[in-house]
Amino acid sequence: MPVARWATERWTAFRRRPDRLFPVLDWARSYDAETLSADLTAAVIVTIMLIPQSLAYALLAGLPAEIGLYASIAPLITYGVFGTSRTLAVGPVAVISLMTAAAVGKIAPQGSADYLAAAMLLAFLSGLFLLGMGVLRLGFLASFLSHPVISGFITASGILIAASQLRHLLGVRIHGETLPEILEGLWTALPQTRIDALVIGVGATAFLFWTRSRLKPLLMRLGWPDKRAAIAVRAAPVLAVVVTTLVAWGFDLAARGLSVVGDVPPGLPSLSLPPLDGALLAQLAMPALIISIVGYVETISVAQTLAARRRERIDPDQELIALGASNVGAAMSGGFPVTGGFARSVVNFDSGARTPAAGAFTAAAMALATLTLTGALYHLPQATLAATIIVAVLSLVDLGALARVWAYSRADGAAMMLTIVGTLLAGVEIGIALGVGLSLALHLFRSSRPHVAVVGQVPGTEHFRNVDRHEVVTSPEILSLRIDESLYFPNARFLEDSVYDRIAADRRIRHVILMCSAVNFIDSSALESLEAINRQLKDSGVSLHLSEVKGPVMDRLARSHLLHDLGGRVFLTHFDALASLVPELTSRTLAQPRTLSSHA
Repeated sequence: MPVARWATERWTAFRRRPDRLFPVLDWARSYDAETLSADLTAAVIVTIMLIPQSLAYALLAGLPAEIGLYASIAPLITYGVFGTSRTLAVGPVAVISLMTAAAVGKIAPQGSADYLAAAMLLAFLSGLFLLGMGVLRLGFLASFLSHPVISGFITASGILIAASQLRHLLGVRIHGETLPEILEGLWTALPQTRIDALVIGVGATAFLFWTRSRLKPLLMRLGWPDKRAAIAVRAAPVLAVVVTTLVAWGFDLAARGLSVVGDVPPGLPSLSLPPLDGALLAQLAMPALIISIVGYVETISVAQTLAARRRERIDPDQELIALGASNVGAAMSGGFPVTGGFARSVVNFDSGARTPAAGAFTAAAMALATLTLTGALYHLPQATLAATIIVAVLSLVDLGALARVWAYSRADGAAMMLTIVGTLLAGVEIGIALGVGLSLALHLFRSSRPHVAVVGQVPGTEHFRNVDRHEVVTSPEILSLRIDESLYFPNARFLEDSVYDRIAADRRIRHVILMCSAVNFIDSSALESLEAINRQLKDSGVSLHLSEVKGPVMDRLARSHLLHDLGGRVFLTHFDALASLVPELTSRTLAQPRTLSSHA
C-alpha cells in the first residue's frame, strides 16, 4: 500500500474515531468523583510499592538509583494517553533491566555518562521500534515467541538476576553475565564477605519472604480486613527500606565501607532527546528490537489477563503504540527501557484502579518523591535493594513448568530447556535469540510435516474420520486424505511424498480425494505441488479430486490452471465425492447402524 494512501486512510479513521488512537478520550468522558477516589487510592498503594522497586531495578540495570524514579514518571503518563488497558502499570521491570545491563555493558563502563546515554538511547530505539510495529499493525510478530520459550527465558533470567544480586548481600564486588561466571566470582570473593551487608541483606530477604507468605494471614487473624492486610503486605518493602536505612545511618555503616545508594540528586530531569550517534545506534539496534519484542509480549499478556477479569477489551496494535510512546517518554526524561510490570499491574488492579488516570496519579506521587525524598536515600543499603530484587524475581522462576511442558510435548519441552540452558550459560541476549530461533524452527518443523489422515465413512452417518482411530468404511479404489494444515512452501513437498507413497503402495487406487476442510491458504509453491500431483496421477491413471474447499481458497484456485487441468472434480462435501464415485458403498454404509461415539 502506498504511504500516501495509508496515511490518508489512517487520517480518515482518526477523524471518525479519535479515541482509537487516544483512548483517554473514551474513558475520560465518564470520569466521576467515585472513579477519582478509586484511582487515587490505587495510586497511593502502587507508589508505596514502586519506590523501592524503581530504585532496585535501576541498580540492576547498572544505572544510578534515581534513574529508576525518572523511568517511573513519564511512561505512566504517556501510557495513560495511548494505552487501552485500564489497569496496566508501566515502568522498570527485572527482566528488561537485566537485558539493558547486558546490552549497554558492552558499550560503556557502568557509572559513566556514556553508559547512561546509551541506556536512554536504548529506550528511545525500543520506543521507535514499537511505534513502527504499532503503525504497521505488526502485533502478530510477538506470536513467533512461543510460550514455553518465553517461560524458559523468564525463568532463566530470574535465576540470573537472583544470582547476580548475591554480591550485594555478601558485600563483594564481582562481574559476570552468565551463571558460571557469577558463581565463580562469588566463590572467589567469599572470603571478603562483609558481615554488615550479609546481616542486612539476609535479614531483609527473610523478612520480605515472610511477609509474602505469613503476614496477611496473621493480620487477618488479628481482625484486619482483607484489603487492608493486602496493602500492608505490599508496603513491606518500604518498611524494610526504612528500617535498614535507619540502621545504616545510626551505625554510620557507609563510612565503614558498606555499599549504599549514596547521593541522589534532587529534582526532575529536563526533557531532551538522547544523543543520536550513528555508530551507537547500529550497536544498540538489535538489542533494542529484542527488548521491544520481549517487553511487548510481557505487556500484552498482563494487559489481556487483567482485562479479561473485568470483561474489557485490549487492542494489541494500540498497545504497541502505547508502549512505544512510553519508552520514548522514558528516554526523553532520563530513563531506560520500560514495559508493563506484572506485579505492580496486579497491585493496581487489586487496589481498585478503574482508569489509566491511576497511573498518572502514581507518576505525580513518584515525581513528588523524587523532589523530596532523595536526601533520605543516601544511607539506603544496596543489600536491601538486592533483597527486594531477589524476592521479586524468584516468583518468576517456574522450573516445574519444564516438567509439565515436557510431559505434554517433548519438542516444546526441549525448546524450553535449551532456552533456559542457553540463557544461563551464554547470557540473556544469546538466550532470547536462541529462544526466537527455536520458536521459528519448531513452527517450521511442525508445519513442514502436517498431519495427513486417511479417512473413511462412519457407518450410519455422512461423517468421515481417521481410519486409525475409528471403525470406518473405505473403498480400495479410493484414497481419501484429510489435510490438517494450510499448504505453503515448507510442507508442499511433504504432501507430494504422502500421496506418491500411498499410490505406489496400493495399485488398486483409482481416485485420490484431498479433503481440504482444514486448509485455509494455498501459496504458489503448494499450488505447483498440487499441479505436479495432478499431472503424475493422470499419468498413472488416477484421478485427483478436491472436497470441502473453503471459499477464499477456491477464489485463489480459480485464478490458476489447476481447476481447468484437474483430472477429477471439486466437491462441496466429502460425502458428495464418495456418493458420486462409489454410490453403492456409500449408500450401504449410510444405512448401517451409527457407530460414531458422541465424543469423537
